[in-house]
Amino acid sequence: MANLSGALIGCGFFAVNQMHAWRDIEGASIVAICDRDPERLRIVGDQFGVARRYTDAAALFAGEKLDFVDIATTVGSHRPLVEMAAAHGVPVICQKPFAPTLADAKLMVEACVKAGVPLMVHENFRWQSPIQAVRAALVSGEIGTPFFGRISFRSAYDVFSGQPYLATGKRFIIEDLGIHILDIARFLLGDVTSLTARTARVNPAIAGEDVATMLMDHESGAISVVDCSYATRLAVEPFPETLIEIDGSGGTIRLAQGYRLTIVGKSGTKVSDISQPLLPWASRPWHNIQESVVAIQKHWVDCLAKRIEPETSGADNLKTLALVEAAYAGAASGAPVRLDALLR
Repeated sequence: MANLSGALIGCGFFAVNQMHAWRDIEGASIVAICDRDPERLRIVGDQFGVARRYTDAAALFAGEKLDFVDIATTVGSHRPLVEMAAAHGVPVICQKPFAPTLADAKLMVEACVKAGVPLMVHENFRWQSPIQAVRAALVSGEIGTPFFGRISFRSAYDVFSGQPYLATGKRFIIEDLGIHILDIARFLLGDVTSLTARTARVNPAIAGEDVATMLMDHESGAISVVDCSYATRLAVEPFPETLIEIDGSGGTIRLAQGYRLTIVGKSGTKVSDISQPLLPWASRPWHNIQESVVAIQKHWVDCLAKRIEPETSGADNLKTLALVEAAYAGAASGAPVRLDALLR
């Protein structure tokens, strides 16, 4: 497979994980980086030995011949950068949240379709190996037809120390974290027809909501509860684990704290430790997310090589973004929100 030449735009907090992952993956290399902050550009460039550095994205596209671009900036810059990549015919990965609004996201997807360039959203939570193990158990038919699910992320971890901007937005936990958990619900139980949401702000020092609970009806007939909290203090801090309960017509799946997977099904009861490996550059407790970054970026390289649509394509991510919009609308109105109206 020919080695693909990529560029990273945005050298902030999370982008370092992406750079480590690119270094681990065969078939792709980051040959240039871009950030408006010269100091961040210097730090990341020196750490990963990238000599070609830009403070302006337009100059990057003008000066480089790229096989893809990895956009790791904050959400407000995503649309102009994705549209710039499309205009230059460069396949693009974009961090989540993909766009500030669903309307923006639709236009971004349309721009890439018109330009004929692949587009993938860096929706990495579903690529965590424990989530993949739950999905494999469902696909195997071991528990029959799922009828109920709970996907839960409850923590008191201080996410604001590394990403202080998270404390300032009027939207917080659904847009930043809930988007991942909602995507996992879609990944495991299928697309959603309606959503009911309730939110709260427990921490008075932040601007947005830090607790959210969502009830969803899936097209399959299953019902799920997605619950997220950064205000939940537990004896053992679970961050950043997603805990899962799924009940089926023939059994159950439980992904519990400590990466303990219990499957009760037609083959009996099986309990497994599905802790993921600690990569040489990874650090606890982030290692499960760091491992998923490698997995999703490898998927991107494979999709480019095979010329197939990524699993978390822009078009697919519109359905997850619609859940985010529905959650905020439902929390504001107190009423269920139909998803078909948002996706028209």
